[in-house]
Amino acid sequence: MNNFKPTNQERRYKAYVSIFGTTQLHLRNPYIIAWWSAAFPGFGHLLLSKYLRGFTLFIWEILINSMTHLNLSMVYSFTGNIDMAKEVLDPKWFLLYIPVYLFAIWDSYRTAVDMNKVYVLAERENADFNTYSIGALEINYLDKRRPIMAAIWSLFTPGLGQLYVHRVITALFTTAWTIVFVYYSNLLVAVQYLFLGDIAEATQVLDPQWLLFIPSHVGFAVYDSYVNTVENNKLFESEQRKYLKTNYQKYRVKMAKET
Repeated sequence: MNNFKPTNQERRYKAYVSIFGTTQLHLRNPYIIAWWSAAFPGFGHLLLSKYLRGFTLFIWEILINSMTHLNLSMVYSFTGNIDMAKEVLDPKWFLLYIPVYLFAIWDSYRTAVDMNKVYVLAERENADFNTYSIGALEINYLDKRRPIMAAIWSLFTPGLGQLYVHRVITALFTTAWTIVFVYYSNLLVAVQYLFLGDIAEATQVLDPQWLLFIPSHVGFAVYDSYVNTVENNKLFESEQRKYLKTNYQKYRVKMAKET
């Protein structure tokens, strides 16, 4: 159930509130979106709320990167061991990786430009949209929250910031892959050895192929939760402003003139 029934006369809506989250249009920097796609294919599309495309490219990146041993090759390159970097890299999978990687960057940039145009038109139309949704599993509504808290919770565990702003689908996806990355990289085992003072063993147990996924994953979780909290706050203020103008501004109060 929600508090709005569309008339099917509006062409564009700025937002949609469901029990799974708030999806909205807002202005985005296409270069930032493309940069996130370059950092990790799929992230740019997730920032645009293009979930099916984003999840597909994300899983493709994990699969092909693992098969080609790209992260491991990068580690050897960073340490100056170029011969070993060439040895571990599988060219059959790597040549399959390049076209999709370039597509992710190009398509996210193109989509961001188009969605900015759609947002401008939707903002001018300023059509009503639902602001409250309640179901058997969840309740979602527009309100104001603190962006810094979303970022902090994402730093602790990627996905918690998205839960804070009620982006349930992204939160579940992000948290699930956080568990996968941490488990296969042996990060927590390395942390345990580090606390025991055994730095050599902590370094030895780490799996660099899976470890290199984590920085981009954490960075995306922080950025996505922070930006969406800011934009949700703007959407709340915009909806409140329109509601007050529509329902109260026409009842003008006549002030008594001073004598």
